[in-house]
Amino acid sequence: MIASVRGRVAAIAPDGAVVEVGGVGMLVHCTPGTLATLRVGEEARLATSLVVREESLTLFGFAGDDERGVFEMLQTANGVGPKVALAMLAVHTPNALRVAVASADVKALTRVPGVGPKGAQRIIVDLKDKLGTPDQAVNAALNGGAAVPAWRDQVHSGLVGLGYSARDADEAVAGVAPQADAEVAQGRSPQVAALLKAALRALSVR
Repeated sequence: MIASVRGRVAAIAPDGAVVEVGGVGMLVHCTPGTLATLRVGEEARLATSLVVREESLTLFGFAGDDERGVFEMLQTANGVGPKVALAMLAVHTPNALRVAVASADVKALTRVPGVGPKGAQRIIVDLKDKLGTPDQAVNAALNGGAAVPAWRDQVHSGLVGLGYSARDADEAVAGVAPQADAEVAQGRSPQVAALLKAALRALSVR
């Protein structure tokens, strides 16, 4: 198994990046949040998971080991393959998924493209007590508090990864919040890539 890759980022596409490792360009499929932390020409390290099929070998990359672990655990649920697992991590952070499963939040899971109500219920049953305990910051959601939306963490991390200060990132995230809220109000999941682009535009004209 290829547990991680480290090398220069040669190219970035909407659904993945090419990382040069020992003279070989490796295509690594990633979430928008992870891609937002990468820059062409700079070195990067990604935790990876290799999915082996009869007709293909597909490498998936993540910002950290926890995200990779959740990706692999999600696939133990009936009906969840690597593409759906990656989509789940594109919509929710690992801890947000832990909260959703622990609190049996079907609505949160159905925000993921490809996951319907029955599929969400199956995931909750199959993964109960398997994903681990949500950390203290998001565990409040189980006690009536509000969890931080996944897109906020992903956009904020992306901006900081691109060199902006945490304060600038906070302001930019607040600026695109109405756009994200509008998508949620229409029953859609906020698109991290689009929100990140909007945040970058706002920061560029300051």
